[in-house]
Order: sequence, then structure tokens, then C-alpha cells
Amino acid sequence: MLEKVVIANRGEIALRILRACKELGIKTVAVHSKADKDLMHVRLADEAVCIGPNSSTESYLNIPRILSAAEVTDATGIHPGYGFLAENADFAEMVENSGFTFIGPTAATIRVMGDKVAAIKAMQKSGVPTVPGSNGPLDDDAERTMRIAKEIGYPVIIKASAGGGGRGMRVVHSEAALINSIFVTKAEAKGAFGNDVVYMEKFLENPRHVEVQILADGQGGAIHLFDRDCSMQRRHQKVVEEAPAPHMDEAARQQVLKSCTDACLEIGYRGAGTFEFLYEDGGFYFIEMNTRVQVEHPVTEMITGVDIIKEQLRIASGLPLSVKQEDVVIEGHAFECRINAEDAKTFMPSPGKVTQFHAPGGLGVRVDSHIYSGYSVPPFYDSMIAKVITHAPTRAEALKRMEVALDEMIIDGIKTNIPLQKEIVRDAHFIEGGMNIHYLEKKLGL
Repeated sequence: MLEKVVIANRGEIALRILRACKELGIKTVAVHSKADKDLMHVRLADEAVCIGPNSSTESYLNIPRILSAAEVTDATGIHPGYGFLAENADFAEMVENSGFTFIGPTAATIRVMGDKVAAIKAMQKSGVPTVPGSNGPLDDDAERTMRIAKEIGYPVIIKASAGGGGRGMRVVHSEAALINSIFVTKAEAKGAFGNDVVYMEKFLENPRHVEVQILADGQGGAIHLFDRDCSMQRRHQKVVEEAPAPHMDEAARQQVLKSCTDACLEIGYRGAGTFEFLYEDGGFYFIEMNTRVQVEHPVTEMITGVDIIKEQLRIASGLPLSVKQEDVVIEGHAFECRINAEDAKTFMPSPGKVTQFHAPGGLGVRVDSHIYSGYSVPPFYDSMIAKVITHAPTRAEALKRMEVALDEMIIDGIKTNIPLQKEIVRDAHFIEGGMNIHYLEKKLGL
């Protein structure tokens, strides 16, 4: 087992990693910016190292400083969490080259999966269903491009190969707008990602966002932990997640679950990962793979009983998976509501001091949060401050449990999106389940 781990992140995920390390007897090092000196995990870690000023560029994204912190504390591993450097292949490579263990996939795997075109090719080779598209970059041959679009059928979507988070994509509804849209998307991609490679896919008009959680040990062991529905989104950002995904075609589900584990074995995957799909009319269509732990991992943990962070740490220590596929069964249903420090109507960030914090409790209620009464939410980072997770034998019970938990939760001193979350969990269509990715934005009039 790894002896000492640097937690190269902040907030709730840093605290989540720290807890898993403590349970496994692993010593912890919290690296933090000046603004984050009072974070809960910084207080609880065995050691803490300030790695820079408030700006994430000079702290959480500063690779030399993180590596230096690992060196001076004699750490053996580095856990990147999610966001920041979690899917940065250069960081993973530098961690390994510096003699530390990167708690995640290999740099080569991250590079392949970070390139959307390369990832789609790898998935097609492994038998994972993909969206009909150009199956590669678009070149300057306008006639070829228009021919591909006609074969796919409008509307199509132009995507930046290096894009993510909803950036670097443009929907095209007619041939007249195609070439100009490609030109604009390429220019945007070059400016945002330093890479102007774009590709084309069929634009699915009313899909759901369904993802498959996997674990692979790089030693011939690969399992899935079933699926999640993350369709409740605003501007491509997830708001509510649940597991398992409701109202699915069971034959298609079983086929896609198997294809994901087969793909992991095919590409020699190591660590935790998530295959993201669009799901429409009983069909799954691969869109990307996240080579890290996801924000929404708790809902999967609740229905399977598998501790995903612990498995990451075990795998990075060179151990095989602690569970086999036949041991993983779905027990009940789980929801997660992301709690952000923002105005519930305008979505403007609301940093400031939390004057009072009361976390909900009770059977089947879990709260992952780094905040406490007296904590000041800084304005420099992502606005998410907590995740409320509920679990129960049925979907209806888990949703009702979430209603009660949100009503009980108190965060004073700053604005939060709790009023929006209360509205969502009481929404008649959401209660039915199976809403598409556009539902929330239409409901909000966006």
C-alpha cells in the first residue's frame, strides 16, 4: 500500500480522498493555496504545504510546486481528484518520471481519451457504440465534408477534438451554414485549447446523458459498477444525478455495460473511469471517457457498496481489484444534488462567509462537503460547496428522502442553489424519470 499521498486538489473531493486514505492507513499531505489555508482537509491532514497564492494557475495548476511538495514531504503517491490536473497527461507523466505514483491511468491512456477523435476510434475498435459521424478530423475538402454531413443527416454537431465542458461545439441545421460553422469552431478551438482539430457527429435532438462507471486494475481485471443518469443539466453542467439510470432498455444496458469492460481490457486501462453516452430511443452513443473519479461517484457507491476512491488507491499500489463483477449488484436507488454557492435564479457566484451550516442527516443521507460554520467561500474557484446524496430501496423513496434532506439543510450567510434543487426534486416530470438533457434548461427558460 502507498505510504503517503499528496492530495493535489481542494474542497469536498480533497476531504473525500483524505478519509479514504485514513481508512487504509495512508498518511496524507494537503497542498493548498493561501486562500485555502482553513479548508477542512488541510486541518485534518498529517502535513500541509502551501503551494502558492490564490490563483489556481499559480497553485493547483502549478506542476513544479506540487511535485516539490511531494519531494519535501517524502510522499509516495499523488491523487489529482477531479478538475485541475486530473486529466492532464503531462502532469501524470511528470509525476511518474519524478519517482511518484500517479493515482490514475497512464499518461498514454489519458492522452488517447483526451483526444475525442482518438477516443472514438479506440471505442469503435473495442465494440463500444458510437454516434454516427466523420470518424476522424475534418479537413479542408469542403465537398467531402458536405457529403459526410448529408450521409449522417442534419442536424449535425461540430466538435473540437480537445474540447470539453460544453465548449468547442456548434450545432448545424443546414448545408448552407456548415462550412462557416466549421471555420468558426476551428478558430474558437484554436484559441481555447491550442488545437483546431474538429470532427462531425449526428446531433441527437432529445437524448439522455447516461454514463457507466468502471474500475480496472491493469492486471487483467475490469468491472463495471452499473450506470448513472446525469441528464439534469444547465449549460452542459450537471445539477442532479442518479443511479441506476431509470427506464432503460435492459438488453441495450447489458450490452453497453459489457462493451465498456471489454474496452478497458482492450486498451489496458488502469484506475477508475467513466464512459459517457448519449441515450436515445433505446440506443447508446459514446461521447467521451473521463479518466478520473467523477463528481457524481457517490451515487454509484451507494447502490453498489464499492468505495471507488479506496479502489483507486489499491490499484495505484499495485493490488488487484478487491471485488469481482459477480459480486457487484444494484441495491436500491440513489440521488445526488450539487449544492453551489450561487444565486438560485441568476446563477451568479455568491462567495462569502458561511455564518451557519447545518447538514441534513438520517437513514440513507450522505453529505460530502468541506464547509463549516465560519468558513469563508473564496471567489477564486468552482462554486460547488457540497453534495447531498440520498439512498433508499426504491427510486421514489430515495427522491422523497432527498426532499426531506434539502428542507433540513441550512447554509446561511451566502446564497445557494438549494431553492432550485428543491424545485427540481418536486417537479412532476422529474419524479417520473427519464427526462432528456434539455429538460432543465427549458424548465428554467434558458
